[in-house]
Amino acid sequence: MESRVLSSGATTISGIPRLTKPVASARLNAVAVSFPARLNNDGGNLVWGRQLRPSLLNLDYISSTTVKRDVLKPCLATASDSAGDAAPVGFLAKYPFLITGFFFFMWYFLNVIFNILNKKIYNYFPYPYFVSVIHLAVGVVYCLGSWTVGLPKRAPMDSNLLKLLIPVAVCHALGHVTSNVSFAAVAVSFTHTIKALEPFFNAAASQFILGQSIPITLWLSLAPVVLGVSMASLTELSFNWLGFISAMISNISFTYRSIYSKKAMTDMDSTNLYAYISIIALFVCIPPAIILEGPQLLKHGFSDAIAKVGMTKFVSDLFWVGMFYHLYNQLATNTLERVAPLTHAVGNVLKRVFVIGFSIIIFGNKISTQTAIGTSIAIAGVAIYSLIKAKIEEEKRNQKAA
Repeated sequence: MESRVLSSGATTISGIPRLTKPVASARLNAVAVSFPARLNNDGGNLVWGRQLRPSLLNLDYISSTTVKRDVLKPCLATASDSAGDAAPVGFLAKYPFLITGFFFFMWYFLNVIFNILNKKIYNYFPYPYFVSVIHLAVGVVYCLGSWTVGLPKRAPMDSNLLKLLIPVAVCHALGHVTSNVSFAAVAVSFTHTIKALEPFFNAAASQFILGQSIPITLWLSLAPVVLGVSMASLTELSFNWLGFISAMISNISFTYRSIYSKKAMTDMDSTNLYAYISIIALFVCIPPAIILEGPQLLKHGFSDAIAKVGMTKFVSDLFWVGMFYHLYNQLATNTLERVAPLTHAVGNVLKRVFVIGFSIIIFGNKISTQTAIGTSIAIAGVAIYSLIKAKIEEEKRNQKAA
């Protein structure tokens, strides 16, 4: 809004430059008022405080002490001139927590559906390497389709960025495959209980590989995690060494993925970044699947699965489990970007509780009292660790900001 003098009549004001019509040789200057605006006798107000656009007027400074000033006639205010005529705020913009809550709900819902459907597939098709490839392949097709329509627009990739992402993708692929091997070998609830040890591996890697100092409070908070997982493992009815070791390898792989991710920090958005990691991980997973499971699949794997559930259900199950896998990972990334570290930590713990609880209900897994107590202790330990770590990170950020 340009500066104006609003008055019901002509008014003479001393000490203010006279407004004249533009002259070709005149110099354009900025408005400079050395005293605050005052109301005149008729109620008119001198509105000031913004620099006037040079194309609208020219200021001609005169050396006389008192000068007459042409008064700008008042004009009708436009929509852009009024600060109070802002566009109405939408319902979702007014209550952003509803969107965040919806993201959390979809993240949990898709994660639970993925775990249930994934385990059902392994009950009649126990080939985790091939299923892992399907998970990634469906996600890659989804990403390529999204890039084609421009939602989102594909971020450029160069050789330097590719070198940074390859270690991240390799660790992602290894962690994903070993998680699926564990899911196929033991109960879903037990695999997630073992994976509750992931914070312990993260802390150890930070201390001994990255050389970061881990506070004693964090180490102490990990004690119940180790104790709880040990209690649950000793009496878990579905326990076998393949499932246990695979889940432990998955923990180590995802720990190294976190380390390499920090080294591969980039300005690329999370959606594009996850898409590129999925593409690279797919190429990493294909050779082991062909070597380890290819002959069995061709001999009787596919035919046995089709004989049990039919071709349509078999294909649709593989497609949907891959879609749920990609969507829940993408929703998890998008959700965690919207919240503070403390909320992030609580969200991750609650997600694991949801998955363990629903898997026990859906599959009717029988667990001993000691397994239930051990699982509860492990999850509580993860919650304590996550809360302490989030508070420490927030304090560090506040210190840097100060």
